[in-house]
Amino acid sequence: MVDCEKILAVARRAFEDGRTKPLEFREKQLRALQKMYNENEDAMFQALKDDLHKSKTESYVMELMLLKNDLQNVIENFKNWAKPKVYPKSLVTLFDKTFVHKDPYGVVLIISPWNYPLQLCLLPVHGAIAAGNCFVLQPSEVACNTTKLLSQLIPQYLDNDCYHVVTGGIDVTVKLLELKFDYIFFTGSSNAGRVVQAAAVKHLIPTTLELGGKSPAYVGDDVDFEITTRRLLWGKCVNAGQTCVAPDYILCSRKAEREILAKAKSIFREWYGRDVKTSPDFCRIVNDRHYHRLAKLIADSKVAFGGETDEEERFIGPTLIVDVKPDDSIMQEEIFGPILPILNVESHYDAINFINSRDKPLALYVFTNEKRIIDSFLNETSCGGVTVNDTLMHASVEDFPFGGIGQSGIGAYHGKVTFKTFTHRKSVLVRSLNPLLEKINAIRYPPYTEKRLNLLKTALERKGSIISYECIKFIIAFVSGAIFSLLVVLLGKDYWDF
Repeated sequence: MVDCEKILAVARRAFEDGRTKPLEFREKQLRALQKMYNENEDAMFQALKDDLHKSKTESYVMELMLLKNDLQNVIENFKNWAKPKVYPKSLVTLFDKTFVHKDPYGVVLIISPWNYPLQLCLLPVHGAIAAGNCFVLQPSEVACNTTKLLSQLIPQYLDNDCYHVVTGGIDVTVKLLELKFDYIFFTGSSNAGRVVQAAAVKHLIPTTLELGGKSPAYVGDDVDFEITTRRLLWGKCVNAGQTCVAPDYILCSRKAEREILAKAKSIFREWYGRDVKTSPDFCRIVNDRHYHRLAKLIADSKVAFGGETDEEERFIGPTLIVDVKPDDSIMQEEIFGPILPILNVESHYDAINFINSRDKPLALYVFTNEKRIIDSFLNETSCGGVTVNDTLMHASVEDFPFGGIGQSGIGAYHGKVTFKTFTHRKSVLVRSLNPLLEKINAIRYPPYTEKRLNLLKTALERKGSIISYECIKFIIAFVSGAIFSLLVVLLGKDYWDF
């Protein structure tokens, strides 16, 4: 049985010894992680194939490439991110130092899911290390082959006192959540997220919850339906739909529905051949429980295209569902599979109203060429992130904050944002003990008089600035440059013939 308390104690001792504080140590660990990626590609591809039947191309593009790019970004920039940030001064703090110091939280708990068992497990690890934390990582037991590989590789490449991998199921998760970590980063379902949040509240542990939800895709009548259908179906079929930001359902007119259905058959034939099940490029459902859940959703719906299933292989083929009603079973939970229901709406206003009547989604996709419609969705809906005229792609922008809102999540990460997530920003004011400055400060001490009150009002009340802080910086730089130029002229006149 895993001794979670002992593991936390080892990591806590390493953090308190200051092992992870030096930037040089952090860089060494990040480069070791980079080496781990480069030296174990084939093993990672095989583990993903064994767990999810992922093709090598999909494994690279959707998992390893994203990890490599994010890690390179972190290595190149984390030392700048870690620098104290100087803040503008007021009249009161004119002669003081005002800055924010970047502190690691301490020992952080990272709990990751099974659907992208490399990417979603290791992306938060990059920021946790860069920010100077120790971590305890629990990958999902559902993706057992990838989890086993990570539990072998991470101890080989990273410091064994500072960084730990814990394997096991819900019983281990429960034990971990009973402990007093300094931060919890969880990726998974909304229901599990509530359990994590409730456990964190007992110790007032700050959390990031990367959850999911039903991400809608609106399709207008003005689009190129060949391109639109390709991008919609790709977003749904990657990882067999087991993606937290996959389009969960389509909102469109009857006309748009007919166009999408007409294009779908030839697109699927082009991608996967006559029999999707024999294609090496289509994933499988991760386990029997999820397979049976998805098969029942298909059985309870009107299938316009697809609907093929194979229990032995846990295969669910790409499926389009029509005549969908808001209270149908398929609209009550995140689908998390290659099934795409189509709901008909009369206008984009109806689509917006429908979206706003439900929980805030993790992602929103809008397909249209009309800027006013795009602006309507941006201004009148709330969601984690938006991609216009494509799917999934906003999640690939390295320094975009990726995360949900409301039921779809709390907090964000990716790139610099991950560093911020695992960093406590400590405000620091350094004042002088100069006796002359103290004479000015004496105005705040008792006994208070009307004269002092008026002086305090003059000194402390914020007035509307005629010149912005950025403008002042520009003026100072300009004046400094002018003075420097003048000095060059004056000092150099004996050497140059002006």
